[in-house]
Amino acid sequence: MTQDDYTVSEMISAKSIAARIEALAREIETHFASTEKLVVVGLLRGSFVFIADLVRELKLPVEVDFLEASSYGNAMESSREVRVLKDLSGAIEGRDVLVVEDIVDTGHTLNHVLGMLRRRGPARLETIALLDKPSRREVDIRATWIGFDIPDEFVVGYGIDYAQRNRNLPFIGKVSHK
Repeated sequence: MTQDDYTVSEMISAKSIAARIEALAREIETHFASTEKLVVVGLLRGSFVFIADLVRELKLPVEVDFLEASSYGNAMESSREVRVLKDLSGAIEGRDVLVVEDIVDTGHTLNHVLGMLRRRGPARLETIALLDKPSRREVDIRATWIGFDIPDEFVVGYGIDYAQRNRNLPFIGKVSHK
C-alpha cells in the first residue's frame, strides 16, 4: 500500500491477529473466571478494533468503557507528555478491570493510565497490549498479556494510525518513508 510520502508493508497478517486474540481470550477467561462482570477499558483511539474483536471472543460478562490518552499527536515519536482527553464514564472501584492498549512503546502512556486507575481502587487491574516494543521502553512496565512483540518499527493498521490514516487496514503494517 502506498501513500504520498510512505509505503506500508504487511508485518502481521489479519489471520495471525485473529488466532492470537482467540488464544488471549482463553487466558483472560481463565484469569477472570470468578468475576461477576469484567470492565474492559479500551485506550482510544488505537485500540478500538482490538477491543471489539477481543470482547467478542470473551465468554465472560463484560462492560466496555473507554479512556483516551495521547502522547503522539500526529508525530511518529512519543512526546512523553501524556494527556487524558476522555475519561471513563463509569466507576471502577472494587471491580475487575482489563485495560486494552494497542501498543506499548516507551511505556509512558500505559504507566500514566495505570497510576490514574489504581487510585480509583479497582479489585483487580490487568492489562493487555496487542503489540509490544520492548526495545523502546523507557518506563519499567509490561502488559499482563501481549499479542506480539515487534521490533522498533513504526506500524499502522488494525486501528493504529499515522496522522489519522491507515486505521482501517486489517493487518499490522510497517511504515517506510519514500
